[in-house]
Amino acid sequence: MAASSSSSSSSALSRLSNIQNHLNPIDSLAKNLVKISPEVSEALSHGHAVVALESTIISHGADYTVFFACVQGMPYPQNFETAKEVEAIVRNNGAVPATIAILEGLPCVGLSTEELERLAKLGSKAQKTARRDIAHVVATRGNGATTVSATMFFASMVGIPVFVTGGIGGVHRHGEHTMDISSDLTELGRTPVAVISAGIKSILDIPRTLEKLMEFVLLLIRRMSFRLFSLKPVAPRCLVVLIAQKIVLDVNMKLKLGSGLVIGVPIPREHAASGRVIESAIQSALREAREKNITGNAETPFLLARVNELTGGLSLASSILSL
Repeated sequence: MAASSSSSSSSALSRLSNIQNHLNPIDSLAKNLVKISPEVSEALSHGHAVVALESTIISHGADYTVFFACVQGMPYPQNFETAKEVEAIVRNNGAVPATIAILEGLPCVGLSTEELERLAKLGSKAQKTARRDIAHVVATRGNGATTVSATMFFASMVGIPVFVTGGIGGVHRHGEHTMDISSDLTELGRTPVAVISAGIKSILDIPRTLEKLMEFVLLLIRRMSFRLFSLKPVAPRCLVVLIAQKIVLDVNMKLKLGSGLVIGVPIPREHAASGRVIESAIQSALREAREKNITGNAETPFLLARVNELTGGLSLASSILSL
């Protein structure tokens, strides 16, 4: 009788567990499909600060212009040293870094030193992975370096509310004809993670990007300049400032609004590159891209590399100082 009762209890618990998995599929997936490092797991369980970091800074450095501006990214071992430096900055400010990547088909939230070095050695052989690419990379047991959208997805999946990056993507120039819009914007509209960024990449159509963001991100008009990535303000007008403080983040999470927030941390004015110089270089790089038929995922790395070359390293220097 006791055995029967025990069996019934076990069966009931199993059914309850299955029901909970169906009702809360993200928690179930996080446990079964995502590897969380011991350090990150412990920090999350104790409510300590954790900051998500993308891994394209390691393998496809051109997408993270705070550090690199070359098409193939920074070579090993410089990329490895830079990745460790970024994590050290997070640690020195009292938080636990959680670099996110996919290694042999396994999404990893928080990389060990060995895993960081492994990804650094892979370099551009690791697939540049946006949210849309995750299923393919995991199913084929590939290696993926996560972009903003994929990093936000995994951060939200395991309960990390804050993600730090360089410049966010947006609407590409001539996007009204090409419909080339970064998945960063789509992700911000559906994933409740606060993205701390230096601004919008200067190579993009900034006004249209801001218009798109206004669909789902908190925007506040202030009479102050929001120096978008490495650009100085070019006209004395009210600019849109993306502001998200902790209280706003908390309310956003509690209300389950389902959208992200952007915290703009622009480069100090004294270190900003000349808007005219940068814009001239961007226009030249755009013409070259059209002439060479460089589009899609290849366009941003090409433009960032050429702008850096045409400005004699000025854009990269400003980007580095945006930290």
